[in-house]
Amino acid sequence: MLAVGILRSLRPKQWLKNVLVFAAPVAAGMIDERSTFLTTLGAFACFCGAASATYLLNDAVDVEADRRHPVKRHRPIAAGLVPLPVAFGLSAVLLVASVLCAFVIRVDFGWTILGYLGLTTAYTWWAKHVPILDIVAVAAGFVLRAIGGATATGIPISEWFFIVTSFGALFMVAGKRHGEVAELAHEAVDVRPALAAYTPTFLAYLRAVFSGGVLIAYCLWAFSSADLKPGGAIWYQLSIVPFAVAILRYALLLEQGKGAEPENLVLSDRELLIAAAVWAIIYACATYAA
Repeated sequence: MLAVGILRSLRPKQWLKNVLVFAAPVAAGMIDERSTFLTTLGAFACFCGAASATYLLNDAVDVEADRRHPVKRHRPIAAGLVPLPVAFGLSAVLLVASVLCAFVIRVDFGWTILGYLGLTTAYTWWAKHVPILDIVAVAAGFVLRAIGGATATGIPISEWFFIVTSFGALFMVAGKRHGEVAELAHEAVDVRPALAAYTPTFLAYLRAVFSGGVLIAYCLWAFSSADLKPGGAIWYQLSIVPFAVAILRYALLLEQGKGAEPENLVLSDRELLIAAAVWAIIYACATYAA
């Protein structure tokens, strides 16, 4: 039971978020190089270890609040399956191991991991209780994953890559907060007071702003990439269509209150998966085939 509880506490399903480390190498057209791929894979493993360390720490710190949550009370630490000393100890081991491995891969990547751990620690102890700042902090964690793929492989980050990633992360996190507020309803004040500050109207405003930002930024990035690589121009431009469809589909799902767990939503919606697959194929043609 303890082993199963520990495995669940590591949240392997949420490692899907760490796939973002592949974004920069893929966008740069270098993921097909063996050394780049292996380095990115190592970066992915480091982020998985660092993320699991923060999940353990977060669940251990929030154990009392989680026990009042209708869903989170079933988490192993909140349910008493994993003792607090074990959670804190394993979190420390994973934290040290991920940092050491990150510096072995590349010094810049080591600093990226340290920045991610500093951010997540600040979120656990402070930022999650401050409205707006909690959204920015979680979104920054996604952006640091994408930056990590670049710092691990030494690939320069374009301004458009950074802008698209930032707005996309903010859009997803705003949707996550909307889903959590809808899920908890009147219990939000007791479970997490910061959630009570978010009204449906304000969260709808945030989603509109961030989704508009990511769509405009991606269109500008696509046309900019087309100018730099004329051979793949038509493919870059065509990629706008499935990208927009995916964003709009995700926006619809968020409006239905399904965004509390983005990793589950992304993997469970057929239309969203099809749009993402079509976008990936078109973008691959633009980057690698043209």
